[in-house]
Amino acid sequence: MSGVRPRVVVATSNDGKLREFREILADLDVEWVSLADAGKVDFPEEGYDYEANAVAKARAAADQLGLPALADDSGLEVEGLAGAPGPGSARYGGEGLDAAGRVTHLLSEMADLAGDARRARFVCVAALATPQGVLEVADGVCPGSIRTEPTGRGGFGYDPVFEVTGRGVTMAELPAEEKNRVSHRGRALQGLRDAIAALGQPTRS
Repeated sequence: MSGVRPRVVVATSNDGKLREFREILADLDVEWVSLADAGKVDFPEEGYDYEANAVAKARAAADQLGLPALADDSGLEVEGLAGAPGPGSARYGGEGLDAAGRVTHLLSEMADLAGDARRARFVCVAALATPQGVLEVADGVCPGSIRTEPTGRGGFGYDPVFEVTGRGVTMAELPAEEKNRVSHRGRALQGLRDAIAALGQPTRS
């Protein structure tokens, strides 16, 4: 007996994340549904723990929309800033800043840092939740360092200043396919691949 093609909500309003979710898992036989198409979700206020944030978002979307939901929480951790901005990366510098403003704020905070102090890593925790209470979590890390000025037109967020270890280019300079292979989000979502694929399989009575 063959399975059915599952519908899975991507619980993010970030267009860049939505695009990457779909690209990274494009080979799965899944109908990806955006929040714009699925309906409004009242998400809990985000805290400063990647896993707790990802799980809370996935569970909120699954419970309120009645569909399996995939969410993530990610952040940039800089060695010379004691791990900041961390889980607060999307709010770094204040709620009023856009992505470019947050990058400018980061570079300003790092103006006096050099060498190992500029080492950094992207961290992602992804969560899959279903209305029936199933929960799967996976994480991914991408090491790198922070450049002194933005380079590249791809990606989003802090990608233009994050030089990927061993690549010699920023995340924003990588082709999308390569970025999705080495990125923190790509690695986290790969960890959920089997659980997502299993959604469409028939259950035993």
